[in-house]
Amino acid sequence: MLEMIESNRLCVLATVSESGPHCSLMSYAASEDGTEFYMATDKNTKKYRNLAANPSVSLLIDSRADSAEGRGAATRALTVTGTVRRNLDEPGKKAALEALCRRHPDLKDFLAGSSVEVIAVKINSLQLLDGIADSHFEEV
Repeated sequence: MLEMIESNRLCVLATVSESGPHCSLMSYAASEDGTEFYMATDKNTKKYRNLAANPSVSLLIDSRADSAEGRGAATRALTVTGTVRRNLDEPGKKAALEALCRRHPDLKDFLAGSSVEVIAVKINSLQLLDGIADSHFEEV
């Protein structure tokens, strides 16, 4: 599971509101201890409004690109459930920004935007699907 987190750069973030679920493709970085994901979003988005109303989220990381390029025999998918923390304190925000900039230097200008907020997703559980029927579940 940790290998999938470390070897990928993108995930799908699922949020929910009264009107239903919403998915967003997101760049991420993980904390050094692997218990949190860091992401950034503009505050003027549906995903941000959803997060403000309901901090429960799900993330999906998969190996589609590897499988499509013939590097893997079967697609693997990691589903992460977690809780979003917004309004990080200064040390937390600094650590998250540093992790995001190291992993995604192309996001430097975006991350400096005045309407951008860095969020942390505290991992509650992970489920790895390895092929069609092999599944592993862990609570954190």
